[in-house]
Amino acid sequence: MIVPMTPEKLMSVLFLHWQSTFQPFSVDKLAVNKYFNVLIAAYSSQNRYYHTLKHIFHVISTIDILQVYAQDLASVKLAGWFHDVIYNTHSQDNEERSADYATTILAKLAIPTHTINIVHQLILNTKYHQGEDLNSQVLLDADLAILAAEPIEYQEYSQAIRQEYAWVSELEYITGRKQVLERFLQRERIYFTPLMFDNCEQSARDNLQTEINYLLNENNRILQHPNQ
Repeated sequence: MIVPMTPEKLMSVLFLHWQSTFQPFSVDKLAVNKYFNVLIAAYSSQNRYYHTLKHIFHVISTIDILQVYAQDLASVKLAGWFHDVIYNTHSQDNEERSADYATTILAKLAIPTHTINIVHQLILNTKYHQGEDLNSQVLLDADLAILAAEPIEYQEYSQAIRQEYAWVSELEYITGRKQVLERFLQRERIYFTPLMFDNCEQSARDNLQTEINYLLNENNRILQHPNQ
């Protein structure tokens, strides 16, 4: 269950997470704080309804829960922070641009090149939600944790995604969204880590199928009553 949090509380908690993420590295604390504000601005930009600070909080929190599976927890956390920093529903290269953005900022903070390279690849892996290494699996499971949310929370998520694609016509959106959901259902498993698979796999599949059924009903309604 996702517990509501005031914007002020969310910002405070995120800042503590942000500082904790950089503890393994020798970095300029003032610079770290500056880039926290830069990320806050990016995730608070207009036309974001799901890919917001709340999403980042849930991803980082889930990574903490799954940290036992990560081989390089610091890199996974950094990727979690940056993976949606560039988000434009008109664009097809958000993951590539987010990965490049992370590379630029982390280099300015003097994060080791090896770590930066791992973060860059982790973010790229979120494009198709595929990754064989354990670090990727932790990040991807955290990113997709919303799929297993309680039905009401899942519905809020699906509505927020629709808002981000408000410029797409209803029929086009139904077709595209349905394809995305069906691709997840066709997978052998949605979640990679044992904890997520054991506890969340069936809930995610139930939510996906429920949304597909809703989309099919909406599609039929529009076709039958095109002028309404």
